[in-house]
Amino acid sequence: MSLQLSFAEASAIGPREENQDALRLVTPAAELAASKGFLFAIADGVSQCADGGLAARTTLQALALDYYATPQTWGVAQSLDRLLLAQNRWLQANGGGLPLLTTVSALVLRGQRFTLAHVGDCRVYRWHAEQLQRISEDHVWEQPGMQHVLKRALGLDQHLVLDFLDGELRAGECFVLLSDGVWATLGDTTIAGILRDQPDLHSAAQTLVNAAHLAGSQDNASALLVRVEALGEASIGDALIHLQQWPLPPPLKPGQRFEGWHVEKLLGHSQQSLIYRVHDSQQQPWLLKTLPAQLSDDSQAAQALLSEEWFLKRVAGRSFPEVHPATQRQHLYYLMREYPGQTLAQTFTQTGPLPLAQWQALAERLLRAVGLLHRRQILHRDIKPENLLLSDDGELRLLDFGLAYCPGLSEDQANALPGTPSYIAPEAFSGEAPSAQQDLYAVGVTLYYLATGQYPYGEIEAFQRPRFGQPVNAQRYRPDLPDWLGQSLERGVNADPAQRYETAEQWLLILEHGERGSLSVRPRPLLEREPVKVWRTLALVLLMINLVLLFSLIRH
Repeated sequence: MSLQLSFAEASAIGPREENQDALRLVTPAAELAASKGFLFAIADGVSQCADGGLAARTTLQALALDYYATPQTWGVAQSLDRLLLAQNRWLQANGGGLPLLTTVSALVLRGQRFTLAHVGDCRVYRWHAEQLQRISEDHVWEQPGMQHVLKRALGLDQHLVLDFLDGELRAGECFVLLSDGVWATLGDTTIAGILRDQPDLHSAAQTLVNAAHLAGSQDNASALLVRVEALGEASIGDALIHLQQWPLPPPLKPGQRFEGWHVEKLLGHSQQSLIYRVHDSQQQPWLLKTLPAQLSDDSQAAQALLSEEWFLKRVAGRSFPEVHPATQRQHLYYLMREYPGQTLAQTFTQTGPLPLAQWQALAERLLRAVGLLHRRQILHRDIKPENLLLSDDGELRLLDFGLAYCPGLSEDQANALPGTPSYIAPEAFSGEAPSAQQDLYAVGVTLYYLATGQYPYGEIEAFQRPRFGQPVNAQRYRPDLPDWLGQSLERGVNADPAQRYETAEQWLLILEHGERGSLSVRPRPLLEREPVKVWRTLALVLLMINLVLLFSLIRH
């Protein structure tokens, strides 16, 4: 379920010549709302500066436009901090020698949490169960007669210091953002009374503004109200907060009931994870993945497990396992649907190298899945036949996100080299950061192996530090492989990442528009496949014949 909000705003100029307050509400499309949240902001330009109204308006405009363009891997606070620091520099550079100042309070609501960035003397309150709680601080001087003089504001100092607050949302609560033209005149008691008497947000916002001017406010008056109607799903940031709260499940036994699930049996047990098969109330099978007991105090392992769940939620689709919401869980685990079928490694063991038509169809589906991952800025880092499930429903699914990586979110341990050695790209052995080209290299080795049963640089053991030269041409092992497919594979497994495909989509285009008719051609003659070897052998045979003839002449 997505986060459901209602909101209202009101602003009035009052006795001033210009309204230097600014309000902004951004309600993006569902995908952006889930990843970046809803943005609400209020700014109050300082009238004694060059153009306070301009400072307020441009700040909220820049914030609204640029916040949703920040990388998905940046946290909310990180995004707001960087954007407001940049706006602070712009205000200082464009005042024409005069101060260009504004206060700003920016509130982002996402999933089940909120983040507030604040500087200046606008105020932000939480209104819940008829209780008013102020959650922002007034950055003004406390000396008598200076209570309206800002000591912190956007554009005031070269080094901007923002206040940040992060917390959990409560269904039914209301956030109230007010300029000082409202709160300084009305006071908290009157504000609470208006909110209590006016449950309709639009009426409450307008009443707050009107009441401030009726009470004698000589400033612009603005109010922005946001009510949380229903909470959304937790994001990765929300989930990580529970790390210290969620214990590991106890050892589960067949037939046991656990948090509403019926445990069938333990399917897998390794040093990194436990996997149980469980059933829901409709007897549908799911896989419950958690950590073994020895990792109960390992925060990195716990974070990796929750990150894995978040990655799968983020790329929901037919090419990946479905993740169960499990909103009522009280232990550290996640659930994904179990699909009957077999991995491509199992298929290869039974049948050997795949027929070319089947191979190409699977290659295209794999590249589409990897392309979707990369567009979500997620790197899988363990693509291999063992992690590709050909389900009984006909779908090819990419499994095991335990090593997945998201730049800016994931962190690797020093000297870590995740993945299976034969599928790890050459530059990863040299310590280069994870990249999309490394995933594409693993795709290339996977396709090479499924077509030939061999590895382009030979099998690499875990203890090896391999050297990479020129890959063996796949047509040496698979004579019926057309030239264009051989060249495609050779580019995919090139030791130089700059020579590989830039994206999965680029490689997919080659496969989709390749010479499809050539997939059923007869095996090419040896002279076409290995001309140097053929002529070298022929020359050696002729030399031997000449030597025999010469020896015969000498004897006679």
